[in-house]
Amino acid sequence: MVPLWMYLVVAAALFSTGLFGVLSRRNAIAILMSIELMLNAVNINLVAFWRYNTPVDLSGQAFAAFVFVVAAAEVAVGLALIISIYRKRQSVIAEDVNMLKW
Repeated sequence: MVPLWMYLVVAAALFSTGLFGVLSRRNAIAILMSIELMLNAVNINLVAFWRYNTPVDLSGQAFAAFVFVVAAAEVAVGLALIISIYRKRQSVIAEDVNMLKW
């Protein structure tokens, strides 16, 4: 049986990698991918704590499924916005996008 701290270390590494990607990338698609890494780290934490605290109750899996749904919606809306911005501006650099000035 794998101890809880190993799951937490993997989740912390994933979250840190995602946070670094969000803060250091300029490309909007890379930023979305980094946010997905952070959400996957949250899912690992939810399932790990569910497994070690209350394996009879399904609350951890329900929250993880909810995070999957939110992540899918975020990707759909985010990619639609990025495609729209790319068609107008011919760039996906996050710093170049200021939608109040056309």
